[in-house]
Amino acid sequence: DDIQTEWLNNKQSIGITAGASAPEILVQEVTQRLAALGAKVLPDDQGIVENVSFVLPKALRQVDIKTETNAAPANK
Repeated sequence: DDIQTEWLNNKQSIGITAGASAPEILVQEVTQRLAALGAKVLPDDQGIVENVSFVLPKALRQVDIKTETNAAPANK
């Protein structure tokens, strides 16, 4: 409901972008709301599919190791 109908008056096209951290459900809700207001929603353009992974910084990896080392043993 945050999208106001008046924003769409006299508009021929609307572009939507979302960063990698944007929850997919939020993007879907925006496109569904625009469609409900009468907008023609085009297929999602995924662009270039990238399979990139990043290693945690050393300081964070060390915190994980210390946490696991000092953790109490699980009761079995």
